[in-house]
Amino acid sequence: MNKPVILTGIKPTGHPHLGNYIGAIKPALEMAKSPILQSMYFIADYHALNAIQDANLFRQYTNEVAATWLALGLDPKRVVFYRQSDVPEILELHWILSCLTPKGLMNRAHAYKSKVDKNKEEGIEIDSGVNMGLYTYPILMASDILLFQSDLVPVGKDQMQHVEIARDIASYFNNTFGETFKLPEYVIQEETAVIPGLDGRKMSKSYNNTIPLFETPEKLKKLIFKIKTDSTLPDEPKDPDTSILITLYKDFATSEEVEQLQKQYLEGIGWGQVKQEVFEVINRELEKPRQKYQMYLDNPRILQDILNEGAHKARTLAQKQLLQIKKMIGC
Repeated sequence: MNKPVILTGIKPTGHPHLGNYIGAIKPALEMAKSPILQSMYFIADYHALNAIQDANLFRQYTNEVAATWLALGLDPKRVVFYRQSDVPEILELHWILSCLTPKGLMNRAHAYKSKVDKNKEEGIEIDSGVNMGLYTYPILMASDILLFQSDLVPVGKDQMQHVEIARDIASYFNNTFGETFKLPEYVIQEETAVIPGLDGRKMSKSYNNTIPLFETPEKLKKLIFKIKTDSTLPDEPKDPDTSILITLYKDFATSEEVEQLQKQYLEGIGWGQVKQEVFEVINRELEKPRQKYQMYLDNPRILQDILNEGAHKARTLAQKQLLQIKKMIGC
């Protein structure tokens, strides 16, 4: 590849929601339009195996993530779009990198540390509930990144450490066997780093506060009207800078619409009216993608054909790179 490589992956651990769209998918789709970048998008299904161990659900969530990308405008002809499990070279590299990665580095990984700390608080064995998939998760992510010589990796702030670990592992390999891997850089979308959910906390499946991306208009409206607000009366001024609703509205409305709603906040507006405005702009943007999304889910053969084509392109690149890596280690 001559162009700088930008790589994005999403785990199929639940129904795609507005937080996924605003925080990851939407900015990634904008980057895909760049003529100076080689864009790679993958469904991180092996990463999801830690959380989803039901075959039917695993398959369903994988199809939903694939359909989401395509429905929202990802062009598989212009990018490399693939399912992680269709590229076995990733797992082969995972083992090679595992043989160079210090255990101490994995001990410091946030997900593992968080689990250990929680176990300590509960007074149970520190590694209770920890499988090797969770423990070596950062090495698999490093394999995703390094195999394709990725230059840029868009991530949320809570994922920065994984890119840093990938850089560390690449350095271990380069220092041991010679210059082989690029050192990737993370890309943070600061303005959409935290997307609020129904309760005001970060929108997350773990908090059960998400708004599914492709709900019917009726269900979408009901969920938006459940968003937590304060007890300010309709005619009282409100602060647009601290409003969860404004945060969501900005990502779907025009600049003129945002300016007008902010003005109404300062003059006084009822929360019900604000929620109606939020619903209308979100539904407007998602109306056509919602139809395409359902079409893909109703036609899984079309999805599979697209993923097969993407896997072929990804494996062509992966096999070439892995051959070089294996030569470096003496295989």
